[in-house]
Amino acid sequence: METLLPSLLFLVGAGQLCVLVASSLVPFRLNWREEFKTLPRLHRQLYWVYGGYVVLSIIALGVMTLLNYRALAAGTLLARSLCTYAAVFWGVRLSLQAVLDAGPHLTAWWLRLGYHTLTILFTFFTLVYAWAALFPVPGVK
Repeated sequence: METLLPSLLFLVGAGQLCVLVASSLVPFRLNWREEFKTLPRLHRQLYWVYGGYVVLSIIALGVMTLLNYRALAAGTLLARSLCTYAAVFWGVRLSLQAVLDAGPHLTAWWLRLGYHTLTILFTFFTLVYAWAALFPVPGVK
């Protein structure tokens, strides 16, 4: 048990950085440049800003987790706070999977596979961070 949680947190950190591959495809697969042309310039800019903040948040969570996976497993107040935030962040993203209308865009087998893989990853991230927040392993080295 002592080594399981740190190992899972390390995988979560790496997994979050892998999610960025799918994230980078979204503007191209959904043809943002063309689709957003009818929007006012400010609205187009805001989409890119919001997307950038989400990407930066994922990078930050991934890097912080990779660099501090043992400390996060140990359960200091700061570690539990960060893990709680990350569990909520990924839990919200996971819940959006149920309401986003992605179906019409999943036109190839590899897109459907990617979508379901993301759902599994979001579930994994949420559960591991929640576990670390609720049931840390004090004394992990």
